Amino acid sequence: MEMFWIFAGITIIGLTGYVFQIVAVHSHTSSKSSREGPTFTGPFPHVSILKPLKGIDDNLFDNLESFCMQDYPEFEIIFSLRDRNDPAYKVARKIKDKHTDRNITIIIERCNDGLNPKVNNLIPAYKASKYEYILISDSNVSVGKDYLKEIVKHMDDPAVGLVSSVIRGVGGRTAGAIFENLHLNSFVIGSVCFLDKFLKMPCVVGKSMLMRKSDLEAIGGFKAVKDLLAEDYIIGKRMKDMGRRVVLSDYTINTVNKYWGMKNFLNRHIRWGKLRWRIGGIQYLSELVTNTVFMSSVPVFIYGPSRMTVSLTLFTSSLKIMGDLYLGRRIKADISPLFYMLSPVKDMVVGFMWFVPLLSNTVVWRGNRYIIGKASRLSPCTDNGRWAWRYRIVAGIRARFA
Repeated sequence: MEMFWIFAGITIIGLTGYVFQIVAVHSHTSSKSSREGPTFTGPFPHVSILKPLKGIDDNLFDNLESFCMQDYPEFEIIFSLRDRNDPAYKVARKIKDKHTDRNITIIIERCNDGLNPKVNNLIPAYKASKYEYILISDSNVSVGKDYLKEIVKHMDDPAVGLVSSVIRGVGGRTAGAIFENLHLNSFVIGSVCFLDKFLKMPCVVGKSMLMRKSDLEAIGGFKAVKDLLAEDYIIGKRMKDMGRRVVLSDYTINTVNKYWGMKNFLNRHIRWGKLRWRIGGIQYLSELVTNTVFMSSVPVFIYGPSRMTVSLTLFTSSLKIMGDLYLGRRIKADISPLFYMLSPVKDMVVGFMWFVPLLSNTVVWRGNRYIIGKASRLSPCTDNGRWAWRYRIVAGIRARFA
């Protein structure tokens, strides 16, 4: 039973790390932290909000409208699409027609400067933006009326180069959406807050990114990340390398996931896992160690069900359910308490998904297949033909040793 005690020890280490994640989230969402937040001494700067659109996200109309309702002196909103036939165009058009008092522009341009489709969508919007301060926000994000005013306050410090936000998943109505929100509200928010509070490492998530054009241009602009899968993380890293501070705002924004299928959940987090493996390397191992439910269940597979092995798994799963429930209430996530009983099931699924990036370095994103190289750099991958698998293997080996 030596292996049992090894995995029991790993589980304890993982639970300790999870406690630190909870402490980090608590710190970022405490009322004391909000009261001691930054203040803005001068007039609020004008801001260009860049919204890349593709398809119909859950709650899209309300998500986009929440940005029109900002209590902020002067800002513009730019919706950017590749195709007028995209169903998101009609939603953007309705928003523009309803809010005639707002400065809203819709840009339709098929930009093919790079391999990252989101960056290709952002480049035309960036060119059309009028103001020095730009805010990049995804279409599945919903915010409160004070969002823009609160995050801009951080920019009063000239040393700050980028401001991102704490995110939470809300609105789950299907199994895939519930799993997505449970994962966002535990692993994702816990990891981001932990890295920021204890390791002082920026982990920028592209749901909300506020920066100055001058700082973005200093690191090469969007064209410097046009072929990277993790463009948000790399922008944050390069800002820090340039000597700029990267701030994680305590203002929590909503990522709306209502009717996601399990396929959506699996595809997104396998893709995110692949980019973290390509960026973090051996550090990626920590994700498996901190998946306490999965690690505590390994002895069950090795030795079979017994009082010791099952007790360890049930004990760990109970702690994880209570911890996730606490986090959900702490960040005021819109999740029924009963759904937290699915947290261990979700963690088991994520545990098995963890191994996929070690075996495959290709991703399908918006209909195109790419190979992920060093620092999440993308290269085209032939998806058809008799040599497709050979091409992926050879290109994958080259990417790993590049």
